Amino acid sequence: MRHGGRILVEQLSRLGVERVFSVPGESFLAVLDGLHDGAIANVVCRHEGGAAMMAEAHGKLTGRPGVAFVTRGPGATNASAGVHVARQDSTPMVLFVGQIARSDRDREAFQEVDYRAMFGGLAKWVAEIDDTARIPEYVGRAFEVAMSGRPGPVVLALPEDVLSGHAETPDLGPAPERLAPDLSGAAGRIMARLARAERPLVVVGGPHWSQAAAADLARFAENQGLPVAAGFRRQDYMDNRHSHYAGDLNVGVNPRLAERVRTADAILAIGTRLGDIETQGYTLLSPAGDDKTLIHVHSDPDEIGRVWRPELAAVAPAPAMISALAALDPCGADWSGWTRDARADYEGWLAPKETPGAVKLERVIGWLSENLPEDAILTNGAGNYAGWLHRYFRFKGFRTQLAPTSGSMGYGFPAAIAAALAHPGRAVVCLAGDGCFQMTLNEMSTALQHGAAPIVIVVNNGRYGTIRMHQERHFPGRVSGTALANPDFAEFARAYGGHGEVVERDADFPAAFERARESGRPAVIELRVDPAALSTGQVLD
Repeated sequence: MRHGGRILVEQLSRLGVERVFSVPGESFLAVLDGLHDGAIANVVCRHEGGAAMMAEAHGKLTGRPGVAFVTRGPGATNASAGVHVARQDSTPMVLFVGQIARSDRDREAFQEVDYRAMFGGLAKWVAEIDDTARIPEYVGRAFEVAMSGRPGPVVLALPEDVLSGHAETPDLGPAPERLAPDLSGAAGRIMARLARAERPLVVVGGPHWSQAAAADLARFAENQGLPVAAGFRRQDYMDNRHSHYAGDLNVGVNPRLAERVRTADAILAIGTRLGDIETQGYTLLSPAGDDKTLIHVHSDPDEIGRVWRPELAAVAPAPAMISALAALDPCGADWSGWTRDARADYEGWLAPKETPGAVKLERVIGWLSENLPEDAILTNGAGNYAGWLHRYFRFKGFRTQLAPTSGSMGYGFPAAIAAALAHPGRAVVCLAGDGCFQMTLNEMSTALQHGAAPIVIVVNNGRYGTIRMHQERHFPGRVSGTALANPDFAEFARAYGGHGEVVERDADFPAAFERARESGRPAVIELRVDPAALSTGQVLD
């Protein structure tokens, strides 16, 4: 006989979970007791939003569900931000939420929430465990659902009396052996259709990718002579130095790449949903249809045809299809000029465009791109500051980029902590705006407590820069609600026992970065930038 908390923890251990992220609550004390004697590390966070974002980042890094535990009511609502990131980013994640005792349901008891209603539109599956003996069944299903088709978040509510109750129940059996289908025929048909095009473009994104898939993608592009564009914040799916890499479809997209999507007569979309960012608000391609051929490969059959009407489609994980495509002989088409021009457009976009001020982000990012180890992990949240990273940093290996396609502010720092814990031997650098960082900077305490040592570069322009940019476009000269009164971010880091510096000239950045790296502690380098630099291409007059 075991209590529910111990049963649950032992199922997680059988599923290979090595680390969970949590903010403790009385609603799941039995789980904390189960973790006490187990081998699973419990990373205790300072806010449920940070815990959920760390779990999501862990899911991105490993390809296995990241796990978070939060308490009922306010804990669950705080964690919903991380659930939304996992949903839009197609990241496997399981969020366990404490719940009131079963006997108190529907009385609006203390912190009671109907989680099926609350998370119904955000998660792939939401359930509440009513029987202690069924905990293994629910946990096993949660992991399967989080990983299947298009991966995403699952929420399981845990009534406190179910966790404290005792049961004699068998543990999870081994995962089923999954027989992979032969995709060679489908790959051949896709290539035969693509071979008829004059201006084809491959667009990659979505979940399931791996180092092997990235290598297969490069081999496929080389074999067939095709240009490859990365989806929004999926720049690490192909070495950006590769001669067939054409850039990424992000918010501040290279206009030449945008035009290439427009003029392509065939697009092979592999893994990506082709969302509104990649298509610039559904303008580069039209959901109503246009004169280009669309071939769509996606792991979720419900995604195909939901927005776009492809001429040819295949339901398959991106790596499996990429592997089959890479094994094909060259089709014989000559796209060398088209591909060479696409690469030239990308390399032209890398040329720094000077921005005002003594600290120029284009120089800082350029230095990082040239000097960080090739396996360094770069994280960011949301804000115009990220545009410099997307434009000027060349990602060289798979899973070196952790960023929310959902555009969630505050994500970069929790993600950096998760990355530093998962890969303590790799450099981890977080780029954050002053507004973005302040949404989750309390997790500095989490980093210190658990021995994570990321370096955070805070771009301080004293404002919510993205919103100010939009204000200038739509209501010029009428500044409202976008100014920030900021702390001394370097002193903040030192107050926690970390390393902190302020940089006011970009020439001083390399030495400051080296001191931060050598400190071996969580570090903050505050860049005091000119607020006139609204984006990589827009300056405030």
